[in-house]
Amino acid sequence: MPDPGRRDGRSFWIKYGEYSQLAFALPASIGVGWLIGTWLDTKFGTSFLYLVFILIGIAGGLIQVVRFVQRDKN
Repeated sequence: MPDPGRRDGRSFWIKYGEYSQLAFALPASIGVGWLIGTWLDTKFGTSFLYLVFILIGIAGGLIQVVRFVQRDKN
């Protein structure tokens, strides 16, 4: 008798692990973008690069989330 929690053959814990990475993907990419931008601001004496790299981090994190959701639908 098949387990109702395994409609696609993956256990609950595997699904939980895959979805929990979404909780870290977006904040991590934003944080890395902020760190790189802040470092470049101090290196070049500017004050706007951190914003540019935060936006790049947001875009990268959202792309990662969309890819995951599209992959999970299939």
